[in-house]
Amino acid sequence: MSTQLVVVLGGTRSGKSRFGRDRAAALAGEGGSVAYLGTIVTGLGDAELDDRLRRHRLDRPAAWATIDVGRDLAAAVRSVEPGMTILLDGLTLWLSLVVGDDPGPIDDVLDGLFADALAAIAGHDGPVVVVSDELGLGMVPLEPLSRAFRDLLGIAHQRLVAQSDEAWFLVAGRPLALVDREG
Repeated sequence: MSTQLVVVLGGTRSGKSRFGRDRAAALAGEGGSVAYLGTIVTGLGDAELDDRLRRHRLDRPAAWATIDVGRDLAAAVRSVEPGMTILLDGLTLWLSLVVGDDPGPIDDVLDGLFADALAAIAGHDGPVVVVSDELGLGMVPLEPLSRAFRDLLGIAHQRLVAQSDEAWFLVAGRPLALVDREG
């Protein structure tokens, strides 16, 4: 088995997490195992975010392993057993954790931690589904930090989709195929 990479992009409440969850379940097959790599940082005193996390947990099978990613996404990916399907939800929150309040030069992130994560994904022996928010469809932000983050995420998406076997863009709950090398 080799890596099959599926990328799922979409805006807020577009249905991307549900689509990613369903795609991961289909790739794992009946009785297959899935490792859910979560990127939400808990314990920040944000009740709405904690409730969102609780609802996400209820939406996926209890048998799925959950791994809290933290800053080292590459290590989290490498910790998953070969053959298991990985569902990473989501790339946007992980990059915001890595960047914090100072993205510095975006190439440092893209060529550092993000490149390490891409290499780990490519090296995983099994399917990987990555869910991420598409932020580049709106206005150009006035704040330099917001512009830098939007640019970082857009370039990360380009690099991720370039390696993908499938890429989907979700709008109003409807998937639009960006890349589908299988079909």
